[in-house]
Amino acid sequence: MDLLNTLVEKGLRRELPTREEALAVLATSDDDLLDVVTAAGKVRRQWFGRRVKLNYLVNLKSGLCPEDCSYCSQRLGSTAGILKYTWLKPDEASAAAAAGVAGGAKRVCLVASGRGPTDRDVERVGRTIEAIKEQNEGVEVCACLGLLSDGQAERLKEAGADAYNHNLNTSEGTYGDITTTHTYADRVDTVQKAHGAGLSACSGLIAGMGESDEDLVDVVFALRELDSDSVPVNFLIPFEGTPLAKEWHLTPQRCLRILAMVRFVCPDVEVRIAGGREVHLRSMQPLALHIANSIFLGDYLTSEGQAGQADLDMIADAGFEVEGAGTTTLPAHRADALAAAAAGGCGSHAEAGGACGSAAPAGGGCGSHAEAGGGCGPCGGHAEVPAAATAPASEARTDLVAVRRRGAGTDLAPNA
Repeated sequence: MDLLNTLVEKGLRRELPTREEALAVLATSDDDLLDVVTAAGKVRRQWFGRRVKLNYLVNLKSGLCPEDCSYCSQRLGSTAGILKYTWLKPDEASAAAAAGVAGGAKRVCLVASGRGPTDRDVERVGRTIEAIKEQNEGVEVCACLGLLSDGQAERLKEAGADAYNHNLNTSEGTYGDITTTHTYADRVDTVQKAHGAGLSACSGLIAGMGESDEDLVDVVFALRELDSDSVPVNFLIPFEGTPLAKEWHLTPQRCLRILAMVRFVCPDVEVRIAGGREVHLRSMQPLALHIANSIFLGDYLTSEGQAGQADLDMIADAGFEVEGAGTTTLPAHRADALAAAAAGGCGSHAEAGGACGSAAPAGGGCGSHAEAGGGCGPCGGHAEVPAAATAPASEARTDLVAVRRRGAGTDLAPNA
């Protein structure tokens, strides 16, 4: 297929596809699906080989968020029966993180519900980062605390944070349909603050909220322009008790096409299969590893994932290998740019396909928890979705959604 050959050639050169090419990937038929996966796999292997990076989530503070992100089980007004607790102590968070590291996780993601941290919260998280790094040599720590105020990213960097996650979640054009308590521009501003402080920027999206193909392409192009080093691709988990509980639009095939489109637009970044992979990809998860080079191990923030050992078996059975702690995840040109940024200054990420935080208008958010299967992001559900690309919304699979009852904030062992 000429389209796929063109996209592979562009991906190997880190050249941006056209919007029309990205849309064409989403419009491919199921008959062409394996060809799409194969093409995206060539780009993935060029920049990341057959390595899979494991990440592990620790929910530092669960529930009771004042924001109204429609997809989020922790949102204001949510009746989802999730765990609710205030801040974990540093030693509790460190113990939770150790379980993920023992399972092979290279990065620990510290997440807290809420609009954004106070300066006292930043100090608290700083102590937690120090405790985790003291107990787990070489581990990367990514913070995900919501909207950042001036100077907070710098303080997190000083405390030892390596990265900051804040997802855009959906396109700027539909963001107001998802939440009303903050804007898309606030979210972009926080990603830019992370970049400016020399943190590795992690920002992604949520698919399956009723968005159009154009919305998906818009948000992925915005992520390329923001030059995120890591792009988590979340698939909506329709929690009972949230406005999007009945939004079941995704099929495994559509999820794979979305991942492929992200890989073609962002060829040399860490593409992570995040919240909802077990729910929507199901038995086709191994195919997704040919496109993405990163996953979460075990459970998410408020929902349960498959067993950590099952993740490890899946990676091995698919012919991939877990990325070791001593391996640099990003290709050399991106790793060098990140190191330059961390040393001071904005860093020359532009060569990787985007300017240093020179992206779209800023818009805010209630914390980018989407990667954990619920969290701050757009609610969608208002845009028309092509019927051929989705499963009927009436076919709810509530049996696939399990609220997390173990790990951080509980007395039960984590699923790592």
